[in-house]
Amino acid sequence: MSGRRVVITGIEVLAPGGVGAANFWDLISSGRTATRGITFFDPAPFRSRVAAEIDFDPEAHGLGPQEIRRMDRAAQFAVVAARGAVADSGIDLAAHDPYRVGVTIGSAVGATMGLDQEYRVVSDGGRLHLVDHEYAVPHLYDYLVPSSFAAEVAWTVGAQGPGTVVSTGCTSGIDSVGYAADLIREGSADVMIAGSSDAPISPITLACFDAIKATTPRDDDPPRASRPFDGTRNGFVLGEGSAVFVLEELESARRRGAHIYAEVAGYATRSNAYHMTGLRLDGAEMAEAIRVALDEARMNPEEIDYINAHGSGTKQNDRHETAAFKRSLGDHAYRTPVSSIKSMVGHSLGAIGSIEIAASALAMEHGVVPPTANLHTPDPECDLDYVPLEARERRIDAVLSVGSGFGGFQSAVVLARPERSAA
Repeated sequence: MSGRRVVITGIEVLAPGGVGAANFWDLISSGRTATRGITFFDPAPFRSRVAAEIDFDPEAHGLGPQEIRRMDRAAQFAVVAARGAVADSGIDLAAHDPYRVGVTIGSAVGATMGLDQEYRVVSDGGRLHLVDHEYAVPHLYDYLVPSSFAAEVAWTVGAQGPGTVVSTGCTSGIDSVGYAADLIREGSADVMIAGSSDAPISPITLACFDAIKATTPRDDDPPRASRPFDGTRNGFVLGEGSAVFVLEELESARRRGAHIYAEVAGYATRSNAYHMTGLRLDGAEMAEAIRVALDEARMNPEEIDYINAHGSGTKQNDRHETAAFKRSLGDHAYRTPVSSIKSMVGHSLGAIGSIEIAASALAMEHGVVPPTANLHTPDPECDLDYVPLEARERRIDAVLSVGSGFGGFQSAVVLARPERSAA
């Protein structure tokens, strides 16, 4: 590593409850929830019939008819978010060598909605065993290959440097940003457009999570269905969305007078080599990712002012990461506010890690810890300060954000104010 420091200078978020970073922050800082009964299709055959959907009109957000036809919903999210992040940063990408501008986009399930819709068409609603490809859209191949997401964003911003899709399940959104920051640190790029996008609310996704009972069956009360760390939690609420950032080298950002949200001070990822969906109760692998991220940031556990938790609302996850915080931060874990924004915007799989990074950066910006909504019944096994129901004002100089994904992936990122005394 060259020792270059990497900062976030642009943010855009598409999340349930409102498109745009400002709308997103207003929702999560007020403790409102954006979960509801599924409206995209008839969910009656499924066990879990609630989700956090985005009211998104692609044409109203600048996409033309050909772009709308060509791109899956998740790719549309990524392109709109990338345009917004670049605009927010004020960066003139035309003034940069395009070979030094790169793209990393995370996604867990790629173009799920497009593939689901097109299968219904080419199979005549499932009637044909041998599908008729003549009915397929011309760009069906782009739905199959997740790399199309990075290509679409690269075309949008004119990036000709490193282009990558990161797909590590529910840690994809953290890993894409961590990887992008590493590319800048090592000198392979000067600017990275990084983030993630997923639009998984489709029958096939509901069927998959129904089969393993990971999603909540609390269909009669959608706004209060997502209950991370609560004693009555019984699964997560599926969501969708995207968050994209402009990352650049610190001194370059300062020279152009950019507004700096936060430094990406440390990042690490580990896996547990244990079980596809199961988690060890001691949280050892997540704790190790946290330890390495703190080491990279050259920070002590006591310097963390807020933890943005994975907080999915499943019984095992919330216990697992509570143990990981105690294992990695020691007694400081009990003094550190922790919250889960999934209680308000659901779990958008690969996208949520970037959305949570956005929440962390905005929490630093505003000096406010967003709450964990729907947390009314304390769970004795989850005994940290989870900021129930209402946001809390607090100066925040450093945030730890973590993610946990099926397959055993555990990732951690540390954001910090760049003016802190760094060794």
